[in-house]
Amino acid sequence: MIKVTFLYPKTEGSRFDLGYYLTKHLDLSRDAFGAVLRGIEIDQGLSGIEPGSPSPYHVAAHLMFDCVEDFYTALMPRVEELRADVANYFDGEAIIQISEPIELERPAP
Repeated sequence: MIKVTFLYPKTEGSRFDLGYYLTKHLDLSRDAFGAVLRGIEIDQGLSGIEPGSPSPYHVAAHLMFDCVEDFYTALMPRVEELRADVANYFDGEAIIQISEPIELERPAP
C-alpha cells in the first residue's frame, strides 16, 4: 500500500475553496483514478502547534493505492486535466509526497 499526500500550504493571502475541492475536484479525482484508488482521507488544517496559531496547510489530502505503478498508470492520461482544475480551488502550489505507511505494533494494555 502507498499513500500519495497533497499538502496545500496556507500562506498569507492564499485561497483554498474547500467546498469546490470536496465536491468537484474529488469527483474528478475519483473518476480519474477509478478502481485503483483504495481510499481518500482529507484533513482540514485547524492550527499550528502553538495555541491559536494558524495552520501551515489549508488541507492535507491522502490518496491510497496498492502500488506506485497503479497511481502513475491512472494519473498520466489525466494529469493535465487534474492540474488545470487546481486553479478552481487553490492559488498556490501543492507539495506532493508519495510514501509507504509503516504499521506500528500496539503496546500491550
